[in-house]
This record gives sequence, structure tokens and C-alpha cells, in this order.
Amino acid sequence: MTERTPEKISEMDFETAFVALQENVAQLEGEELPLEKALSLYELGQHLAKRCATLLEEAELKVRTLSMEAPTSDEEES
Repeated sequence: MTERTPEKISEMDFETAFVALQENVAQLEGEELPLEKALSLYELGQHLAKRCATLLEEAELKVRTLSMEAPTSDEEES
């Protein structure tokens, strides 16, 4: 399993962070955990969710930027 520190999470690509987040949620939902372990997993999940959200926002911005740069059908006919 990949080390999941905030520094390592900030280097993850979307797919890796999303899979790690899913695994984290499954652990939280599926086990009787001591409070400290549950809090640790929750904190980790917050970092993973933030990474996923950041990458999605960056992708959305890139798509919007590219859409603005794409010529419209009127421009293509010129």
C-alpha cells in the first residue's frame, strides 16, 4: 500500500487518490475501529477528498479554457 501522508497525497493523480479514498471509506464503514484509528482514517479521507476536488477543479478549468479557444462553426467557415 502506498504511504498516505499529506505530502504523498498532494503528489497523487486523480485515479490513485480516488481509489485510496474509496478504500478509506470502506474501512471506516466496515470495521469496528478504536476512536483514534477512526479519527486518523477520517483525517486521511479529508486529505484525499480535497486532492480529488482540486484535481477535478483543475480539469474543469482546463476544459473551459480549451472550449473558449476552440473555434466556433462561424469562425471555421471564414
